[in-house]
Amino acid sequence: MTFTSAARRIARQTGLSVRAVRAVGSQHGYQHLMITLAGGQRAFAKVTAHEEAPAEEAPAEETPAEEAPAEIGAAFAAEANGLRWLAEADAVPVPEVLAVTDTALVISMIPPGHASPSASFRFGAELARLHAAGGRDFGAPWRGFIASLPLDNTPASAGQGWPQWYASRRLLPYLRRAVDSGALRPEDGRLVDTVIDRIDSLAGPAEPPSRIHGDCWAGNVLWSGDRGWLIDPAAHGGHRETDLAMLALFGAPNLDRILAGYNDTAPLAAGWRSRIPLHQLHPLLVHACLFGSSYREGVRSAARSALSM
Repeated sequence: MTFTSAARRIARQTGLSVRAVRAVGSQHGYQHLMITLAGGQRAFAKVTAHEEAPAEEAPAEETPAEEAPAEIGAAFAAEANGLRWLAEADAVPVPEVLAVTDTALVISMIPPGHASPSASFRFGAELARLHAAGGRDFGAPWRGFIASLPLDNTPASAGQGWPQWYASRRLLPYLRRAVDSGALRPEDGRLVDTVIDRIDSLAGPAEPPSRIHGDCWAGNVLWSGDRGWLIDPAAHGGHRETDLAMLALFGAPNLDRILAGYNDTAPLAAGWRSRIPLHQLHPLLVHACLFGSSYREGVRSAARSALSM
């Protein structure tokens, strides 16, 4: 596909006036594109890799149902919903959603910067304010996704607190999937089941739903204009310690300054550091589902650490 035809395709998919397109990668069955709009604004787009036939050309035969990118469209919608919901808090900056359809998501471009100590402290403070904006329930009113996997956002039932919601919506589905695929062994499953059985005593003091990013690893924080920006959310009403545990999991830059800014704005409950492995257990299970047994020891280590509290 030529750049000109790509621009026409994105314009057709989104209704935006597109001047130029540059492919920059692919992931989870869709393409990453840098685009320039007619007014000169630069944007970032995710589009399905599925080619559309021009309107004047009839396809030779119907596309098989299994090739239709239905789940990708649902993932685009979830990301757009999450970005808009996070933006409502007016705390941590997020890209603007310029267009979202079943086949494309276009967001504003964030100019690159770096994670200075001052930006990191400010990000921590703004993340605390984002969390304080809260949510109606644990969960969200839209279908969720984390990477390419469905994420059950069904709100907590009456009387159900975060521990049971986290166990049923964030741990069990991925534990079963990882064991069934062979990424985890049955004995690993039993270890995590023990965490689930003890979840009420491991979860710490009860807290109301926080407005969290939900996949807040270092790669989903962009640094620009002496601020941290959040991208690619799996946003929902959750526990605020989840985002902080994710930042620690894969090594966010200047994490000590982020935590200082956070605690200066909204101090964390006593014992929060000992609960980091409990919150990291979900993303580690997700990685086991996506990437296999290489994450087995990480899951086991987090489960053992959670149980040692």
